[in-house]
Amino acid sequence: MKKRKILNLITISILTLTLIITLTSCRRGFDPSQWRGVWVTNVDSKVLDSRESIEEAMAFLADKGFNVVMPVVWNDAWTLYPSKLMTAMFDREISPRFAGRDPLKELIDAAHANGLLVVAWFEYGFAASYKKNGGALLEKKPEWAAKDAEGNLLTKNGFEWMNGYMPEVQDFIISLVLEVVENYDVDGVQGDDRLPAQPIHGGYSDFTVDLYKSEHDGALPPGDHRDKEWQKWRGDKLNAFAKRLYDDVKAADPGVLVTWAPSVYPWCYDEYLQDWPAWIEGGYADAVIPQVYRYNREAYENTLTALDRIKKELKAYDTPILPGVLLNVGSYVMDNEFLDATIRMNREHGYDGEVFFFYEGLRKEGNRTANSIAPFYKDNK
Repeated sequence: MKKRKILNLITISILTLTLIITLTSCRRGFDPSQWRGVWVTNVDSKVLDSRESIEEAMAFLADKGFNVVMPVVWNDAWTLYPSKLMTAMFDREISPRFAGRDPLKELIDAAHANGLLVVAWFEYGFAASYKKNGGALLEKKPEWAAKDAEGNLLTKNGFEWMNGYMPEVQDFIISLVLEVVENYDVDGVQGDDRLPAQPIHGGYSDFTVDLYKSEHDGALPPGDHRDKEWQKWRGDKLNAFAKRLYDDVKAADPGVLVTWAPSVYPWCYDEYLQDWPAWIEGGYADAVIPQVYRYNREAYENTLTALDRIKKELKAYDTPILPGVLLNVGSYVMDNEFLDATIRMNREHGYDGEVFFFYEGLRKEGNRTANSIAPFYKDNK
């Protein structure tokens, strides 16, 4: 009798373990080309302000047919989880708004309970601050500052930048990413239009100039920041960083996806040195989500058509590409007609998923846009 009970317990344990492994494998192996996702921010949003609001939001997304959520974990020189790295280097454990909590863990628990994947979004990337003259990072590490040709702190659209070509800066960002990968049950990590990126008019810090000279027989970099060879040299340095980040994440956990959400090409390369087709051909992208942020149907379809051409030109295209869609920013919220047309255009162009910026746009006007999206998602799971 005891022997039978023991055998039954062993059988149950094996079945339970098999189920856990199967569920984890299915979740980790979910095809990114089928993602129906949304970014979750800490700006213009209160979702992350409590465990209760996080749980309500994750249940809401699952009910509307979403399957991926991309929460911000790094912006404005703060993490949105308790960071030992930031504490040790800058005495900044977590954004004060979330002190005493761990919003990332709360979100992961709630998302996975509702069958949603979680991709941690490192929003600021190599940007040190926004309209703070470098903020806390460059105040403590002034040598990390990126510089323009006049020797000024590299600034574009209000963002002030760290030097993404400097090994110490690269090590810092990769350590942040690995801190999340190694301590949280995330399904993926993500850089965006600031990771890896540098505004094209930068690259003139003493460190970067010396690096260029060491590889060009002592010659100075061109004063014209749009010089093609100079552009390629800097872009290739960022490509190498992207590959290193990818490899380091896979070494830490092969099941974690490395995804990128850059701007549209070639604009992203001409303004921020983001050569994401090279990331795909180099094999260090598990998914790419170009920000096809447009305000009318014609502009959106034209951008999709351009994206189609890029896909055809790729020599080794097997990486899922899906559009990022601007649902809401400031007072702008997509109207239902444009929203429905956008999803239909995506499907007509062969894109089976998309990611929306951002969550709050789903909830405005009585959940209008979420209700408009739901039939597409719930009927085509």
